[in-house]
Amino acid sequence: MIIVEIISEPIESFQPQNNNSQNGAELVFNGRVRGVENGEPIKYLDYEQYEGMAETELRNLANKACSKFPINDLFCRHRVGKVKAGETSLHVVILSKHRKESIEAMDWFILELKKHVPIWKWAILKDGIRVPSECAH
Repeated sequence: MIIVEIISEPIESFQPQNNNSQNGAELVFNGRVRGVENGEPIKYLDYEQYEGMAETELRNLANKACSKFPINDLFCRHRVGKVKAGETSLHVVILSKHRKESIEAMDWFILELKKHVPIWKWAILKDGIRVPSECAH
């Protein structure tokens, strides 16, 4: 099963109803906003999306992950709008038979999401200046 959502309110964790006794691994990732961007304290991150396309690309990426890796379920919520330090901006759950495939799929999925899904983030510094936020790793 695949569920992807782009939402503007605080993220609630997925609670998979896992009746599949074949799943031995449930890997959960929560991406949280740090209070500092490039050494500067921030008020919040402001996430923007290409409306309509971002969710489609996220769903395509989830389908590709389920085809590429032996995983059974992938659930993803990505937040847009203002997200304060300490709050979750990305929540992903992957279920699989073993942990190794979940870990590999999660790493791949998040890297590809950052490359291909049209969601951009801006750091709003304490003085109100808006600067692009980029992840260089």
